[in-house]
Amino acid sequence: MENWIIFAICAAVMLTLIIIHIIMRSAHPIRSSLLSLLPGLAALICVDLVSSYTNVMIPISPLSLSISSVLGIPGVTSLLIIQRIL
Repeated sequence: MENWIIFAICAAVMLTLIIIHIIMRSAHPIRSSLLSLLPGLAALICVDLVSSYTNVMIPISPLSLSISSVLGIPGVTSLLIIQRIL
């Protein structure tokens, strides 16, 4: 595996852990997690809807759904960057 792939995986894991830590420190962790989950899923659906116009597509799979759910909009942005790189 190339070095940048390993770096991207480590960065994604660290970002996930930071977001989970921030959500758990909140007074209302369930509400915070839902407020993080909904914009990420909405962004993934928007990317899927405009994919015929932009020729940029993120296949909807359990992995992409979990990344967009946990990381939110930065997760969808990361998926788009990875899609363009590969």
